[in-house]
Amino acid sequence: MNWAVILEPQNLALYGQGVLTTLGLLASSLAVGAVLALVFALLLTGPWAGPRWAVAAYTYCIRGTPLLIQVYLIYYGLGQLEWIQARWDTVWPWTHFKQPFFCALLAFSLNTAGYTAEMLAGAIRDTPAGEIEAAQAYGMSRFQVLRHIVLPGALRRSLPAYSNEVVMMLHSTSLASAVPSMMDITGAASRIYSDYYLPFEAYLAAAALYLLASFCLIGLFKLAEGRYLAYLAPRPH
Repeated sequence: MNWAVILEPQNLALYGQGVLTTLGLLASSLAVGAVLALVFALLLTGPWAGPRWAVAAYTYCIRGTPLLIQVYLIYYGLGQLEWIQARWDTVWPWTHFKQPFFCALLAFSLNTAGYTAEMLAGAIRDTPAGEIEAAQAYGMSRFQVLRHIVLPGALRRSLPAYSNEVVMMLHSTSLASAVPSMMDITGAASRIYSDYYLPFEAYLAAAALYLLASFCLIGLFKLAEGRYLAYLAPRPH
């Protein structure tokens, strides 16, 4: 194995650019997806049948189709429509569709929103009835119960499942390399492979970077779970 090629400055810089792109794409998609997921979860657990069915249909489609297909549909589908291309120089938001990063970000955000919404909705439904009854007896309005009792508890309970979703999204960002001009970690490995014909070295280095990032994310979530879920741990007698 020729690891000296991987350690050359220009190739290390290429991996560095890939790491920045991957982490930026991950953080952005998680932030946008979290906002959408919160709205969708409230609609899924709300009293309005129409929005609830619409969001349920959306999450079913998102979870029932591969993420790579969703990326292709946005970049090669929406992004290549003549109606959008005729406006992407002047009309917002279509101006963003000519940017590969935006297309990948939109696909990842919509995908993680679908999965996270179902997680959060399930945690909301699992709120103990006694907590809600106690809050109502205390005189809280429905909005106050949601804000101070239901959502904080649901967010805490969904932390373990959400940590898996974040790690899966980190790995899913490798699909961004399917979009032209996207230089994420996998894209950097593919570039080095095509330039030097070193598939094992290039992709093993990429795997090591993904493994390191996953280790850091899991560690952060373990700390968060230890802090926010400590009250669920069994107590010594």
